[in-house]
Amino acid sequence: MIGKGKSISHTSASMGYGWNQEKNAKVVFRQHLTGENPNEITKEFKRIQALNHNCRRNTLSFVLSPTIKDGKRLKNKDLNKLVSEFIQQMRLKNHQAIAFVHKDKEHTHIHLYANRIDFKGKAYNDSFIGKQSQLAAEKVAEQLQLTTVKQVLFERDFDTREIKSEVKRRHELTLKHVRPKNFEQYIEGMAANGVKVTPTINKQNQLQGFRFKFDGFDFKGSEVHRKMSIGNIGRSILNHTTHRNLISPENKVKLAGKWMVITNKTALSLSKSVIKKNIQRGIGY
Repeated sequence: MIGKGKSISHTSASMGYGWNQEKNAKVVFRQHLTGENPNEITKEFKRIQALNHNCRRNTLSFVLSPTIKDGKRLKNKDLNKLVSEFIQQMRLKNHQAIAFVHKDKEHTHIHLYANRIDFKGKAYNDSFIGKQSQLAAEKVAEQLQLTTVKQVLFERDFDTREIKSEVKRRHELTLKHVRPKNFEQYIEGMAANGVKVTPTINKQNQLQGFRFKFDGFDFKGSEVHRKMSIGNIGRSILNHTTHRNLISPENKVKLAGKWMVITNKTALSLSKSVIKKNIQRGIGY
């Protein structure tokens, strides 16, 4: 679960958004309030806020977002407990508060509004409110056995590493079995292996690399592995072909039937690779 928080001054507008019926909003929590609509709730907030004329941003706005999987199984009574525990963690038991759940999208999320001014006219300390919100959400998630941000990040990192490893494996299979003689054949070979390769064009309209799309993930070549930069891919292709077949004298390569200019850096790198191989062959001879 993710928790976000900030101090705001536009109480009425925010309350109206939270209670927006078009988003199938439902009140899942209220504290020290009796109003039945956004205007009435806002007036109740303002009566207490009048005790403190120095505080401008006098309403606290929070968004609590369980994971999609958790959100689907949480009933309104569960959401009420979730908000109640969050209020406890944030030490807002003596503040007016109301929370709405939005289920207009697949991702269930809660909008919680709390009066920053307590019944004694004291303003809640909102220093590092964003960080406090996240820490409180983490503790509540652990208490209610919900998925925490740390778990989500760990799973995402694990999935990312697995996907990158698989893309690299298919890259190596393409080079080994397809033995492409130019970038166009390499892209076609990767497509046959289920990986979509798209050119990356810089501001000078030059080809500077490739992006790899697989199983919903999208990476730059260098993010997958250093061997998958355009220069390293080109050097691998040169094992099966000549420099002339890979790059034209004008430093152009053919992709999808169109000629594209590669960066000077890439062209120079590939030329050096050819020269180095020729020297090695000469010495070997």
